[in-house]
Amino acid sequence: MFKKILVANRGEIALRVICACKELGIRAVAIYSEADRNSLHVRFADEAICIGPPQLGLSYLNIPAVISAAEIANVDAIHPGYGLLSENANFAEVCASCGIKFIGPPPEVIRLMGEKEKARAAMKKHGVPILPGSDGVVATDAEAMEWARQVGFPVIIKASAGGGGRGMRIVRNEDDLPTLYQQAQSEASKAFGNGDLYMEKYVENPRHIEFQVLADEHGNVVSLGERECSIQRRHQKLLEESPSVQVTPELRQQIGGVLSKTLSAVGYQNAGTVEFLMDQDRRLHFIEMNTRIQVEHPVTEMVTDVDLVKSQIMIAAGANLADVLQGPIVHRGHAIECRINAEHPEKFTPSAGKITTFNPPGGTGVRIDTAAYTEGTIPPYYDSLIAKLIVRGKDRNEAISRMSRALEMFIVEGIYTTIPLHRRILADPEFRAGKFDTGFIERFLAKKLEIAG
Repeated sequence: MFKKILVANRGEIALRVICACKELGIRAVAIYSEADRNSLHVRFADEAICIGPPQLGLSYLNIPAVISAAEIANVDAIHPGYGLLSENANFAEVCASCGIKFIGPPPEVIRLMGEKEKARAAMKKHGVPILPGSDGVVATDAEAMEWARQVGFPVIIKASAGGGGRGMRIVRNEDDLPTLYQQAQSEASKAFGNGDLYMEKYVENPRHIEFQVLADEHGNVVSLGERECSIQRRHQKLLEESPSVQVTPELRQQIGGVLSKTLSAVGYQNAGTVEFLMDQDRRLHFIEMNTRIQVEHPVTEMVTDVDLVKSQIMIAAGANLADVLQGPIVHRGHAIECRINAEHPEKFTPSAGKITTFNPPGGTGVRIDTAAYTEGTIPPYYDSLIAKLIVRGKDRNEAISRMSRALEMFIVEGIYTTIPLHRRILADPEFRAGKFDTGFIERFLAKKLEIAG
């Protein structure tokens, strides 16, 4: 087992990794920018090293600074958390060249899954269901037109190196395709430094379902079931739950088996999430894979009692899945996670500043992952996520009731948060009935405006 791990992240995920290290008897080293000097991940780490000014490019995304901190602290491994450098294949390669274990997949697998059209081809080769679409990159709008006519409108153009909805356009007819192609290419080039695009058939009103997997370094892969991630705004998830009300035990077993074989074949290692769209006929279609721990991993932990972050560390240290899991995966109850962001709950504008009151809820079946505290400051430089509120109930109805109660008792003052938005979502009849898709939030917000008008 490792003796010392550097946590190459900040906020609640850095604190989450530090907790896992402490439970495994491993010393944790935090890195921080000048803006995060008083953060909880700095306070609770065994060591902490300042790596630069607040700007991401000069601190948390500065690979030489992160590696220098790791070498100064003489760590055995680096855990990247999510976001930032977690899916950076070059960073994983630098870690290896410096004799530091990167807690994640090998660089070549990160690179494969990071290029969306290549990941799509790899999944198709091994039998994972995918949407009809282009065979790789569409180099021109004329080529895109040929594929669109073959696949049939509507189609969706996506950035090969994309994420978060950037470099993505829905095309409903031939007249709009050239303009939307150019817009997607320009946006992708600016956002990712890579303007490559590919095309898929567009699924109207889909559900967003993702499967959590763990893979050891000995060829063993297991699926821990799915998460429902359809409650999202502009392709950014707001609320997740497990299991999905639309996934049957038979479908769960089928997809889990196919993923285990496929990911073993491509040499996948450590934790990962395979994302699908579900159409109106409950068919799943692969869209992408995230080669890291996810923001919403706690809902899987709550229903399986598997500590995914500790599992990541043990796998990276060479353990096999049998020793990590110590038994079959068993799902119990229903879990929901609400992402609490420092944003205005209606305007969705960021709300940086000092927290004057922070009172998180507790009670049976309630978990909160956060690095926020009273008198703590939310800096304007980073992601707006300040807390993840997770609950588990014996079934979905109890989980919804428990989450509603917990949100009511969650007090944050001094800044705006999305707590009021989540309370309204939990009270919505369509959400409670499980009748929603990825367009839920747009309809929900429009309905609220109609009532106000």
